[in-house]
Amino acid sequence: MEGWLYLVRSSRFGLQSSRKRYFVLEENSLHCFKCLPFSRTEDPIKSTLIDSCIRVADNGRESIHRKVLFIFTLYNSSDHSDQLKLGARSSEEAAKWMHSFKEAALKECLNRRENLLVFSRQKHRYFRLSRRRGIGHMNSLGLDWTDCSSVHAEPVTADVVAPYSWEIFGCRNGLRLFKEANGNFRRKNYDDHPAIMAVGMVDATSEAVFQTVMTIGASRSEWDFCVSRATIVEHLDGHTDIIQEQIKKDWLPWGMKPRELLMRRYWRREDDGTYVILFHSVIHKKCSPQKGYVRACLKGGGYVISPLNQGKQSVVKHMLSINWKYWKSSMFKSCEIYLTIRMTERVAALREMFRAKFGSYPCVDCSRGELTRCGASPECDKEDIKVELQSTVENGHTEDPPAEVPEEEPYIKPSNSTTPFLQLSNASDEFFDVPEQSEYEYFDLDSDQFMSECSEDTWFPDAANGKQTQVQERSQQKMSTAAIFVKKLQNLAVQRKIHRDLREVTLEEGLSCSSCLYGSTLPKDPTCSTPCSWTIPDPSTFLIRGKNYLQDWKKVKASGTLMQLVGVDWLKSDRREDDLGGRPSSLVQKYAAGFGSEFFFIINFQIPGSVTYNIALYYMMESPLGRNPLLERFVNGDDAFRNSRFKLIPFISKGSWIVRQTVGRKACLLATGLEINYFRGKNYLEIAVHIGSSSVATGITGLVLRYLNTLVIELAFLIQANTEEELPEFLLGTCQLNHLDIAKAVNARP
Repeated sequence: MEGWLYLVRSSRFGLQSSRKRYFVLEENSLHCFKCLPFSRTEDPIKSTLIDSCIRVADNGRESIHRKVLFIFTLYNSSDHSDQLKLGARSSEEAAKWMHSFKEAALKECLNRRENLLVFSRQKHRYFRLSRRRGIGHMNSLGLDWTDCSSVHAEPVTADVVAPYSWEIFGCRNGLRLFKEANGNFRRKNYDDHPAIMAVGMVDATSEAVFQTVMTIGASRSEWDFCVSRATIVEHLDGHTDIIQEQIKKDWLPWGMKPRELLMRRYWRREDDGTYVILFHSVIHKKCSPQKGYVRACLKGGGYVISPLNQGKQSVVKHMLSINWKYWKSSMFKSCEIYLTIRMTERVAALREMFRAKFGSYPCVDCSRGELTRCGASPECDKEDIKVELQSTVENGHTEDPPAEVPEEEPYIKPSNSTTPFLQLSNASDEFFDVPEQSEYEYFDLDSDQFMSECSEDTWFPDAANGKQTQVQERSQQKMSTAAIFVKKLQNLAVQRKIHRDLREVTLEEGLSCSSCLYGSTLPKDPTCSTPCSWTIPDPSTFLIRGKNYLQDWKKVKASGTLMQLVGVDWLKSDRREDDLGGRPSSLVQKYAAGFGSEFFFIINFQIPGSVTYNIALYYMMESPLGRNPLLERFVNGDDAFRNSRFKLIPFISKGSWIVRQTVGRKACLLATGLEINYFRGKNYLEIAVHIGSSSVATGITGLVLRYLNTLVIELAFLIQANTEEELPEFLLGTCQLNHLDIAKAVNARP
């Protein structure tokens, strides 16, 4: 794979800068060029090897010098300070690069095993980008990809057998309208604020719809008929920010005071190109309710944008559950339901906007901001052509490639060097950047709003005469270097996370137990009637790879588990709690003292924050490890093999629909996005999963904690099987956590 990316550097003061470079990834070699290479024999300015120690972290969406980039980081798992941060102009492009880097790391992992190389010997080798000294050829390795986890591109479908949670109740403006399956609009106590979902099809790519929905600039008034003003209050990370919206006065019923919403916005991209955008109300110290407005409560809402017809069209689902805080709703509940239904009809407005702007062209790609920039003016045709041309050049594809480029000649594989990525900021080409066609070609109102935290970054359509008040283009005044530096420092000083969720206000201090026995702090309740307890769910709920999976790609219901769940811990601490199985007061050591032959498999989820919470699951197996070769290889193997095989299947069987949508029901390899540490003892293997190592996982966990005491969480663990000898798969174990309560977490003892 090859194309233009942005090399992101950080100064000692934390200020970020980006430099445009052309990258080529071939086999497990990454090459960096200042400009588009015209020959396969051209020397890159930097090169590096992608090995099995390399991990890829998704940093989300950021604005760097008025360029909105989708950032991802390559880092060495044995030395996190050795890393390389790159940015792409679209989320689709960033996703392709991240997938290619993961493939390269897995391929190198298999190459080392085939050549009988020991991973531990290269555990501390730097992730380097070094200059290439000579010119040569890299031979094809002819690797067998059946041992790599990603060789079979599984369709993104649920790996859990569960009933559909929505039922249709009407159709309006070409949209199907759904309510939750257990909902009844006529029942007075139906959660008071029912969840409504509108589903429609839009003639545009999923990324184009995603960019449009994420935009809060002036172009939003072209389809969003509900909101009169939108502001980004605080940017938390690449996937999360705080948004304030004010509802149009003339859109609300007569006699109803103006409403506003303050909510946290979170987004992520699935492997199949589906975008998930979720909202829920929060309290923020910097944003109190506006005078004359009533702050409504968004219990949950968002969009699910899925590609259709090979990505040419998109299915858009818009879900909302709002407490409008309208006094008449106690007498006329249909009033609030009517408002929520009308708000979900924005999907129809999206559909008609794309249809009006682009006519009969079914495939619309607004990943670079054409929708916001062009509008409906005739002059936009020239700009579209210009942007399309640059997009083609940036991705390294032209209609007439140079004839002298030999397709069959690969790039040279760089030799080992001692220059890590950390030293790239001192490179000789630090101040060289590829010139753009126009310095501010990609600058629009939305990208400027994206990182701003002041009230000037808003848009105001005129509700009186129905005409939009155009925001005057601000002149790009050149400030002195000192002024820019002072402004950056002021922005950094206020980037504290001072928001808190509505539910976090009422959290109490947890219980303490100085004499706890690790493995028994959470009680077991097979009847599921006791809050804050655990039990063992039905294994047939989960789908795993069958015996003939490599031929028919079909998954079957699991018939049982290899291990038995014997204990669960629900702990809290001021630090990460590792190696619980090796502590003298643990359940594992109790069995070891009795000279038993039992083997324990411990999974320890570490949830960081002001207080670190641990959910530890203790599985026990009485039969010898040798009876299952794949399990024995996993327990006694190296970390690289473990990372490429350990999978989790999550499922929220009871709880808020927004949490179910966030968590999903698809099996995932945990090590592809999270940091995992392994602790091997005499009679146990503990897997410590650090949730805080991923901003995406942190955002999901934060939402789950908000609704934690209302959820029933089911988990299944397995080792992925990739060959016919390893198939069929088997579940290591399952667990069901019932209505966990943060206040009942037990203090961990050192």
